[in-house]
This record gives sequence, C-alpha cells and structure tokens, in this order.
Amino acid sequence: MAEVNYTASTASANGDESLEPSVEILDPRITSSSHSNDKHSEDSDEEKKVSNRPSRDAWRQQRLPAWQPILTADTVLPAFFLLAIALIPIGAGLLVSSNSVKEFVYEYTDCISTDGKTKCSDIIGKSMNGTFKFGKKKWRGNKIKCECIHNFTIDTPFDAPVFLYYGLSNYYQNHRRYAKSRDDTQLAGKQANHIKDCHPYDYDKNNRLIAPCGAIANSLFTDTFQLYYRPTDSNYEPIDLAQTHIAWPTDKEYLFNNPKDGFDSKIGRPPLWTKNIDDLDPNHPINNGYDNEHLIVWMRTAAFPTFRKLWARIDHDQNMLWRQSLPAGSYQLKIQYNYRTHFDSYTAGKYVYISNTSWLGGKNVFLGYAYITVGTICFILWLSFLILVKKYGQKPKDIVDIGKKTKYMFTKPKPVDSGDESTQPLNTNNPTVTFSQSQ
Repeated sequence: MAEVNYTASTASANGDESLEPSVEILDPRITSSSHSNDKHSEDSDEEKKVSNRPSRDAWRQQRLPAWQPILTADTVLPAFFLLAIALIPIGAGLLVSSNSVKEFVYEYTDCISTDGKTKCSDIIGKSMNGTFKFGKKKWRGNKIKCECIHNFTIDTPFDAPVFLYYGLSNYYQNHRRYAKSRDDTQLAGKQANHIKDCHPYDYDKNNRLIAPCGAIANSLFTDTFQLYYRPTDSNYEPIDLAQTHIAWPTDKEYLFNNPKDGFDSKIGRPPLWTKNIDDLDPNHPINNGYDNEHLIVWMRTAAFPTFRKLWARIDHDQNMLWRQSLPAGSYQLKIQYNYRTHFDSYTAGKYVYISNTSWLGGKNVFLGYAYITVGTICFILWLSFLILVKKYGQKPKDIVDIGKKTKYMFTKPKPVDSGDESTQPLNTNNPTVTFSQSQ
C-alpha cells in the first residue's frame, strides 16, 4: 500500500513553488533494510512491554464455535416425551429391584437390659462423663457394658449373601470440623504430619501422640452383635458372622496400612477407647491396627445424618442350615451395648439391619421414586404443551396478518408473457404464490 504525500518542490525559474507529489512506500514487503531494522527494533520494544499479554488462541479468548438450540414446539415436545418414556420404566425397574431385597430392621436405642428393668442407654450414660464436643472436657473410656436381647421371626428365607449392618440417625458425620479431624498420613502407616487437624484429640494427658488421632477415630462405633438361629424344637445355634472383607478393597490397600516397624509403645489411645490400636480384634491378628476393617468402615464418613454401615457378613459356608439362604424361623439377636448416643440435649437413634442385596445393592427406594417423579413431570409437561400447541399454536404462514390496508396483497398469478409487470413470482419453486401491488 502506498501513501501519497505532497511536499514543496524546488522553486521554478520564476521563483514560484509548486507542489509535486512524493510517494512514500508503506508496504512492509518493499521497505528499505534500514526501515526494516527500525521496525524490528520497535516490535522488540513492544514485545517487551506486552510480555504478560495472555495467549490469543480461541480457547483462552473464548472464541470457540458454539451452538445454541432454538427451542420450538417441534423440538421441546419430543424431548419431554422421550424423557418420560425412558425415566418412568427405569424407575419402575429400580423399585422392583429394591423391593426384591428382604430386610429386617430393629431399633435398639432404648432397648432393655437383660435384667428386664433398666434401659441400656441409661446404664451407659451414667458410667461416662464429659460431653461429646470439641472443648476442654473429654470422655473417659467406658468399661461398663450392657447387653440386651431381641427375639424375632423371619417369615420368608433371605437368599444368600446376607449382611448385618448397624445404622445411626440424627448423627452428623458430615460436620465440617468432625470430617476434617483426622490425619490420613498417620492412617496410611507413615509419620503423622497433620496432627493439628486432630486437636483436641491429638495428644493424651501424658502428652503422648494419640493413634489414631482425631474426632472420627475417637467416636468409633463399638457395639457388637451376635445372631442365633433356632431350628424347630431345638436350642439356639450361633450363626457365624465374618467381620473381615467388609471394607472397600481400595481403602484397605491404599489408604489404611500399619506402620512397617509396628506401633510405638509410647503412643496413646483415643479417650473413648478401652483398647489399644493393635488390640482391636484379638480373634484375628491380621485385623488389628489401622488395618482393622471396622475402623476403616467407620472412617469413611457418611454424607447424610441417617446412614448405615456394614458390620459383618453371614458366613454361609460354615453350616448347612444357612448355606443357601438365611432360613425362615425364630432368631435371637444379642447386642453388646457400649456406644452412647443419649445426651442431655442430643439423642441419636441406633438400628440393626439384616438384609440381602440385589444387583443394585441394598434396599433403597429413593432412586426409583426419583426417576418416576421426574419422568411423570416430563410427561405432564409434554401433555400440557401439546394441548396448548394444538389449541393456540400457529404455523409461520398464519402469523403474517395481511389486511386491506396492507401495501401488498396476494392475487392470482398471470401468465408471464402477458406483458403485465405488476405480477412477480414470490418463489420460483412455488410460482402460484405472487404479490401484486394494490392501486
């Protein structure tokens, strides 16, 4: 590109000055070398000044191609209908699967002790001091135990495998300070480095490091269960409950490991515990320390205040009576009541569940009802919009309102060779629709 500048030329013979155009070449492809060097130096200076300029690619500058659908009746109605016919059957299938799970539930929050007079919750409450909160007061381990017994009957067999769960209600494991009160490095068998997150359950009164530290470990669920089955006209027989292989394999392999050199004899135990970390399961030596599966299950905090956690598996291989299923009949459940949930201003409910599973897991009707509810809403919206479109909807050609005062009106087409230029085809693909200017 060239730019023309007018400059004064040399005076003529008569002394007059004339303006002659001088052409300054601005095309960078044909500039002189000196001009190029100057330009390069200027660019270098400019690059230095804008060295912090962000990248100008389409991703960072948000210039990527985008598509925004135009919502019309022809697109929205099929979408609602397809969602309805997809979600409702899925929800029904989930409900059928959940209802196929057999489950026995018993709340033992206020169960009566074997003496037949006193609630176990009262016995355990009187034997403990302090309050369960972050503060100066701490619990002392409870050595007084209470046992309650519940007899029940199962009408139909529970197909194997069968599991035993414990459940808690109004128990907030999702509290921010509670969920943070742990040291994952310590639980992995390494040297603890986040002990400050465990305060006030980091050191005991003798200034020994607590293992495991934190409020979650300190509040470990300690109730135990034993299930008995009575065949016809016989005594109760204990059912083997396997307390291993109840935790997630990934948790046990990667997140929880005992120290390679064993536990230091100078470590302390959580204030609520009556056992040391390396003596949690005397019957199974490999199920102690941070590898204890009851501890692993408890440390995976629940998202809601009402939850259940796996406590044991029915060992179906140990007896022919319950090899294929947990048979119908009379049962007895013995509960060793150790865990306090009764306080002056707070009470959490305690439950025990005996249940089998389906391909979807345990009994849970929420997901099925959620699918059916959303599918029903989509169907109602589809039906409502369909009625509105049929009753009030207009096609695009009906939206154009042409009256007597309209400058152009529709007229019958005339032959092209008639010489009348007032008639012009509106669309070459549809020559019968024409406009004619009114007089």
